[in-house]
Amino acid sequence: MDIPTFKAAMKRDGWVRFPGVVAPALIDRLNHDLAEAYKACRVIQINNGVAEGMEGTAHHLIGQGDSFLELLETLPLREHLRAHFGGSFILNSMGGMFNLPTEKTYLNNIHRDVRTFSPAQQPLMLNMLIMLDDFTEENGATYVLSGSHLQDEKPSEAVFFAGAQRLTGKAGDVVVFDSNMWHCAGKNTTQAPRRGITPLFTPPFLKQGCDYPRVLGYDYAARLSKPMKQLLGYNSRVPANLDEWYQPPDKRMYKAEEV
Repeated sequence: MDIPTFKAAMKRDGWVRFPGVVAPALIDRLNHDLAEAYKACRVIQINNGVAEGMEGTAHHLIGQGDSFLELLETLPLREHLRAHFGGSFILNSMGGMFNLPTEKTYLNNIHRDVRTFSPAQQPLMLNMLIMLDDFTEENGATYVLSGSHLQDEKPSEAVFFAGAQRLTGKAGDVVVFDSNMWHCAGKNTTQAPRRGITPLFTPPFLKQGCDYPRVLGYDYAARLSKPMKQLLGYNSRVPANLDEWYQPPDKRMYKAEEV
C-alpha cells in the first residue's frame, strides 16, 4: 500500500491490514520464543500476585528471544510508521498473547491502549498486531470499531458490538491501528490458542514502557543497525547525573536520529 492511501485509511478508519508481511519461517521461530517467554512471564505473574486476568499474556518480549529483534529488523513498514508520526518513532512496548479457549483476560474488555486521548494530527501511539496464527471469528479475532479513534468517549457495549469489524487474516498478516481506537479480543470457541504479537510505537520523546537499552545492555548498541538503535530507544535515554548530561553530541543519551 502506498503512503497516501495508508494515511487516508488511517485518518478515516483508524486501521489498515497488510497481508503476508512476515515469512512462515520467522513465524515458527516467533511462536517458539513466545511460548518460552510466556512460561517465564507466567512464573513472575504468579510470584508477584498479579496472575489473575493475565492468563495467556506475555509482556516486554525484547531480550526474551532473538526472533523478536529479527522481526523488528526485517519489518518492511518503517516508512508507513514514519509517515503516521511525521518523523522518528521508537518502540514503546512489545507483548504477546495466547487467546486461550478457556480463559478471559483484560484483553477481552473494550479498551484502548493509550491512556490520554490525542487528536489525530498529533498521534501519541500506534498499535501493531502481528498474526502468528490465522485469525478467525471462531478463535476470537480482534474487534475494532472503525472511526472510534476520533472520539474520546468509550462506546457502550451495544454500540461497540453493533458496529465493530473483526480483524480476521492469515498468519503473517500485520494490522496497524491508531491507539485511540476502541477494540477488544473476541472469544475463542475453538480448542487451540490464537497467538499474536503486539508492538506499540510512540514518538521518541515519550517514555518507553520498559527500558529496552537497559534490558539488552548499553554496549549491545554496537551490534545494532542505526535504525534498530533508534527503534529500541538507544537515542532516547535519560541521563541520571550531570556527568552523563555534559557529554559531546555523539555520546549524549538523547540525540537526533542517526542516518
